[in-house]
Amino acid sequence: MILFPAVDIQDGKAVRLRRGKKEEATIYAEDPVELALRWRDEGAQWLHVIDLDGAFAGDSRSLGIIRRIAEAVNLPIQAGGGIRGLDDASRCLDAGATRLIIGTTALEKPAEFAAMCRAYPGRIGVSLDGEAGKLKIRGWVRDSELTLPQALPGLEDAGAAFIIYTDIERDGTRTGANLAALADLLARTSLPVIAAGGIATLADIRAVAALAGHGNL
Repeated sequence: MILFPAVDIQDGKAVRLRRGKKEEATIYAEDPVELALRWRDEGAQWLHVIDLDGAFAGDSRSLGIIRRIAEAVNLPIQAGGGIRGLDDASRCLDAGATRLIIGTTALEKPAEFAAMCRAYPGRIGVSLDGEAGKLKIRGWVRDSELTLPQALPGLEDAGAAFIIYTDIERDGTRTGANLAALADLLARTSLPVIAAGGIATLADIRAVAALAGHGNL
């Protein structure tokens, strides 16, 4: 199992949102590079970097910060937030991201998502963000018309390299992962899955790791 410490960027700072609400932010570092260096020094193998401003606005807003993080830490980075097309994807990869996480575009514009997967095979993953059984898009402020079981086959056929599943109701709450939802997802796909939302303690990590024997977690 690989742990992916997160650097979530809002207004140029490293923050944690509660249940994805931008008005409920806790600031962890005035400069996101400081937090990235901390994760590197504590043994991170990867970093998970999200442009929250870009996710809400619909276009990338933090490419300069992503570039600074990539240059400072010398670690592989998976980045997301506001990547809505092939040009956005190219710019983010050029800024130093190793691979990308696509949410809204993957669900709203499947042909564009497939084009990204073809252009950058093995480097494009999909973010599936659930709340009360519904998938959310556009920075988690709108419902998608698709449920996870409906969306998954098309995303796999398009060439998604991996999945990040976030339980929005638990995200930022430090209450543990939604193990039932993760188990259901693992039963439906052979793609590698990254679990997010609510994971805060070693016990939470061990609970998620126990599912690894049942799928590509």
